[in-house]
Amino acid sequence: MIKDNENRSQIVISDDRHGLPFSKGLIASSLTATGLSPSRSHKVARIIEQHLIETGRFSIGVETLRQVVYEQLLSHEGKGYADTYRRWQTLLHIDRPMIILIGGTTGVGKSTIATTLAHRLGITHIVATDALREVMRTVLSEELIPALHESTFLAYKAINRPIEGDPLVAGFREQTKVVAVGVRAVVDRAIKEGLNMVIEGVHVVPGFIRSRLSENAVIIPLIITVDNEELHRSHFYVRDAQTEGSRPYERYRDNFESIRRIGDYIVDLAHEYDIPVLVSHSLDKTIIAAQEVVLNRVLGPVEEGVKGLLDEAKKED
Repeated sequence: MIKDNENRSQIVISDDRHGLPFSKGLIASSLTATGLSPSRSHKVARIIEQHLIETGRFSIGVETLRQVVYEQLLSHEGKGYADTYRRWQTLLHIDRPMIILIGGTTGVGKSTIATTLAHRLGITHIVATDALREVMRTVLSEELIPALHESTFLAYKAINRPIEGDPLVAGFREQTKVVAVGVRAVVDRAIKEGLNMVIEGVHVVPGFIRSRLSENAVIIPLIITVDNEELHRSHFYVRDAQTEGSRPYERYRDNFESIRRIGDYIVDLAHEYDIPVLVSHSLDKTIIAAQEVVLNRVLGPVEEGVKGLLDEAKKED
């Protein structure tokens, strides 16, 4: 009898061929994409589980479960969160890979934003341009491309020819042009393999990354900036502590003005190319803003391919 009760309490998410156990953790994770805090997301996930048990739904289809989630969100958190959840579901119906490009100068929170955004979108492929630069350094010698072997804010020191304009920007452009070759290769490979991907780094610069396969994907660029200098400076304290000194604060402090100037240059290019710029005062709010950028960019092409789902969503508006 106890065994029978245990079996009945196990909720299975099923389709025509497979069944997976219901997971409050996965439901809660999907709910954070709506802007709910982790604690509230887990609370709603528990409510959803209890609702399924009370209504005797121990085997439930994926689409039916999504409808239950929507209804419980609508009931307990309001129409805004429920509609946002439904909008996120349209991403599951995209027939092209989604490539999110997150740029900005050093220390604005790109890595944290990229990791969190990828997690909320269920994207498992995250590439940092710093890692690409390190790989390229092993292949391209310092004698061949000296700017590649300097930090972005010191790359100008490796240029041994006359420089027009701001040497700092010239050095940064020199390095970015090289790393952008690797970024484009990664983007092209992801598109060919149909992979969703987030690429982040200071080398994600408007105008430098143009994939020849971009028509076969949804490419979403955005730039992060921190307009408050003291807040920006404080990020390097945190970075120093988190990396146990492997990325020392003093190094960034001594080059802080150069880092800010590179950031200004990237933001100017973003405005020139009409790419969204997110001014970060709070990582949580910036992540939510980034999610909105993704939704607004994706929903256009999805509307043509997923009429039924969107028509149903519009009825709720």
